[in-house]
Amino acid sequence: MQAVIGGPEGAPVSRAHGSLPFDAVERPEGRLWLRQVTLPFDFAVGRAAAQPARAAAPELLALLGLDASLSAAPPERALYFDTETTGLGVGAGTVAFLIGVGWFGAAGLTLEQLFVREPADEPAALGYLRERAEGASLLISFNGKAFDWPLLLDRYVMNQLPPPAARPHLDLLHVARRLHRARLGSCRLQVLEREVLGFTREGDVEGAEIAARYAHFLRSGDEGALTQVVQHNLWDVASMVALVGLYGEPLEALHPLDLVGAARTFQRGNNMAAAQAAAERALARGAGAPGLELTARLAKARGDRARALRDFEALTREVDDPAVRLELAKLYEHHARDPLRALGQVEAGTGEEPRATEKRRARLTKKLDRQLAEAAARIQRARRAAAH
Repeated sequence: MQAVIGGPEGAPVSRAHGSLPFDAVERPEGRLWLRQVTLPFDFAVGRAAAQPARAAAPELLALLGLDASLSAAPPERALYFDTETTGLGVGAGTVAFLIGVGWFGAAGLTLEQLFVREPADEPAALGYLRERAEGASLLISFNGKAFDWPLLLDRYVMNQLPPPAARPHLDLLHVARRLHRARLGSCRLQVLEREVLGFTREGDVEGAEIAARYAHFLRSGDEGALTQVVQHNLWDVASMVALVGLYGEPLEALHPLDLVGAARTFQRGNNMAAAQAAAERALARGAGAPGLELTARLAKARGDRARALRDFEALTREVDDPAVRLELAKLYEHHARDPLRALGQVEAGTGEEPRATEKRRARLTKKLDRQLAEAAARIQRARRAAAH
């Protein structure tokens, strides 16, 4: 990312109160502490440019999010948001003391932060957030569906304020798990920054420290305790924009194994054409065994048993997997009409329950005996014909 938000000291804002970079704005609900930063369209987080998020294909985001409502929500009018809170529970005692939002405007990406210096400031922050949310086509967050947004809605209730009107909501944590978990395991935002975006934060604060730092600030007025927290929140929002820029393109920049995750997600969304295209791309770019397994299962799902057989045969040369042998046993039996090869897979182990294995073995043995008997009969007929 460009140095414009490399640290609070580089942010183009005035500091009307202390060392924290917030200006006081009077609103009907009370005082709002607001920070605004505008980044140019060409900024990037690591190797991922953020501008493509503005032109992301809503149909693609809907597929990745497994949410059809996203297909009618133009990403150029999305509102990205993230909160820093006084705790991890969604309850009356948990407050979002810092709310970061971002959206694309005429000059670039605007990032804003709403700071609750004291409890009396919360209604103004919520009122401002409602205006931003209702002006957006959709909401984009990272774990916001499960945590941030329910918490904020509770705070509207606690403050007797009307909540924002409902909007489609893309939760990037869900997308990240579908695409990256098989390769990365952890899908924390900082892990995605490092492994997907190619960026490592410097001087960041651990999430577990944030609530304690705010509590210390409330007790002591020590603004220095929150300097890293403010920057942490800003990075969170900017990184979400970069991820949408990556996900909203034709997925060319994704790791081959992440393309496998995308293809599986498209399959779950019942878009077999998109799933097949992503799977073929993953296989061509070196996805290896996971790519082969996916193309085989997709071929089977669309009824192309010849392709499924070919890919499962290639896969079994790379992995020792009973589930793959079971698929081959079925294809040899029902497609290739080759009970002998199917029996070979059964004897090597298909992972079925013993009763199911015995049933399959008996059926294949019977088919093999029938084939052998038919072959013997054909030979006898051929010999008799030759004798006459």
